[in-house]
This record gives sequence, C-alpha cells and structure tokens, in this order.
Amino acid sequence: MTRDLDLDRAPNPVDRHVGLRIRLRRKELGISQERLAESIGLTFQQVQKYERAANRVSASKLWEMAKALKTSVAYFYEGLGDPAATPGEGEEGRDVVHDFLLTPEGMELAALFPRVRRARVRRRLLDLVRTMAEESELEEREGAALQEV
Repeated sequence: MTRDLDLDRAPNPVDRHVGLRIRLRRKELGISQERLAESIGLTFQQVQKYERAANRVSASKLWEMAKALKTSVAYFYEGLGDPAATPGEGEEGRDVVHDFLLTPEGMELAALFPRVRRARVRRRLLDLVRTMAEESELEEREGAALQEV
C-alpha cells in the first residue's frame, strides 16, 4: 500500500466518534480547547486534531482526557454500538450526524433543542426543519435536471 492511498482515506469512524465525544464533553463542561490542552500537556491544535479525528488519541491521552473532563474512558465510546455487529450497519447516518455535530450550528442546536420543554413545540420545530430540508432537496434536483437539459 502506498502512502498516497493512506492520505486519501477518511478518518476511521471510531476515531470520529471519540473525537466528537471529546468535543461534546468539553463543551458540556464549558472548557476551552486551550484549557483542556494545558491540563493534559498538549497544544490546543492537537486537541482540535483529536476532535476532528485528524489524529488518533492514544490510550494514555484518552485516559488523561477522561480525568480532565471528569468522565470515564467508556464515555468516549458510548453510542458506538456492538463491535461484533455487522460492519456498515447504520454508519452512513451516524457519519451525517457526526459531521453536523462538529459544526457550531449543530452543537448549538443540540444544546438548545432539549431545552424546548413542550413536546408539541419540539414536534413543530422538527416538522419545520424536515419541510425545509425536503424543499432544499427538491430545489437541488430541479437545478440538476435543468443543467442536464
């Protein structure tokens, strides 16, 4: 296998999940990347790379991170599912959610949505977003069809 092929590969889904969980826990506690990095002897750029899964977190750093973020190491793996399950089951949907949660808007929406206490209002918000997404997809398809003509 050549080095060029390795550069073209996307981050491993487990690394992406762990990075997302690091970011979620850090944000939940209101800790900056700089503060987390300082507490575990890294630069904030390295924490950024871990959160984006550009770099893998070593077992010892994950242990230190769990301690700094006042959680267990298992927390970072929660939601991954059973490793003995068939590979690929539900991974595409999980990747979309991970990508969304890595955006500032995704993080804010994920934090604010549960604060909407009334179930009826949450359903209406969901209906609104679903309708907007469907309209956006329809516009994209119509645009693509026009380009083909």
